[in-house]
Amino acid sequence: MKINNLINKVGVLTFILLFVFQSCSSSNDAADETPVVVAPSNLSVQVEVIGKTADKPDGDGSGKIHLTITASNATSYKVLIDNQLKEIFTGDFTYEFTASGTKNYPIIVSAYNGAQFVSSTTSVNVFVSRKLLWADEFDADGAPNTSKWGYNTGTGDGWGNNELEYYTTRPENVIISNGTLKIKAIKEEYLGSHYTSARLLTKGKFSFKYGRAEVRAKLPVGGGTWPAFWMLGDNIDTAGWPLCGEVDILESVGNNPNVNHSSLHSPGRSGNTPDTATTTVPNSATEFHVYAADWSPESIKFYVDDKLFYTYANAASTPFNQNFFLILNLAMGGNFGGAVDPNFANATFEVDYVRVYN
Repeated sequence: MKINNLINKVGVLTFILLFVFQSCSSSNDAADETPVVVAPSNLSVQVEVIGKTADKPDGDGSGKIHLTITASNATSYKVLIDNQLKEIFTGDFTYEFTASGTKNYPIIVSAYNGAQFVSSTTSVNVFVSRKLLWADEFDADGAPNTSKWGYNTGTGDGWGNNELEYYTTRPENVIISNGTLKIKAIKEEYLGSHYTSARLLTKGKFSFKYGRAEVRAKLPVGGGTWPAFWMLGDNIDTAGWPLCGEVDILESVGNNPNVNHSSLHSPGRSGNTPDTATTTVPNSATEFHVYAADWSPESIKFYVDDKLFYTYANAASTPFNQNFFLILNLAMGGNFGGAVDPNFANATFEVDYVRVYN
């Protein structure tokens, strides 16, 4: 009887040990198992151009598109569009292009589940109408609008060009009257300089990246005059020149009248830059002409009265892919302005408007 009880107890103990061992083994096996991540599949991308009709196959000019994205087992999506990478967590995505004109844009969509992903490439034609981003029509008499323009003043040690003028904010040198801005260079003794003038800029007030900048202007007369409408990179205070980049839309010199110079300055291509071109502008001192630059990631195109005369091939390696601000000034003499006519008394750079479009 005692032996039977002992056998029974041993059997029960064995059963318990086997159960515990099997349970532990099962737990360890479960802990060692890594959840299987299923790669997304069946990726579908539908592109809707907002405002698209039979008459407007590339949209209504708003530049807006809408993507509808679906994929099995996807938890998120990444969209590479217009050189920008966007991450989204639903299948609805709206984007607005800003570069004016009709262009074809590639779109790469990737569906993700953890590290697993699948991608699809498509493209879309989109029309973006030209929109005015910023302007000064100079239609209020008096000093320039301080919400739009600031000033560089003084000699600036010749502003890097051995210029001769002293820039002021005086109404004698800068004034709006009868619908135009007038920047006037005057031969006079002023704080150690022999000439005065003005230099206006939108730094800290307005800057933009890509688009069209244009000025309608009538140029001054006289040897040594050097009017300009140009742009500098917003980062000039930290990067310095020429790393910040410079885009000269209008430059003309009184010693070589009726010729417009458009140039770009960048590291290794500053000073005597090879990135420059000229065009003849008849009657530039007696008639208003429109000087403009169309700027995109691919190119910067220069025009006078809407006639293209120079195209610069832009690239990601140049400084011309950041925000730039505007400058209007009338310099005297210097490396580019040249010798001042000894009979020079005064001259006026007259500006009808400055406009910036997308």
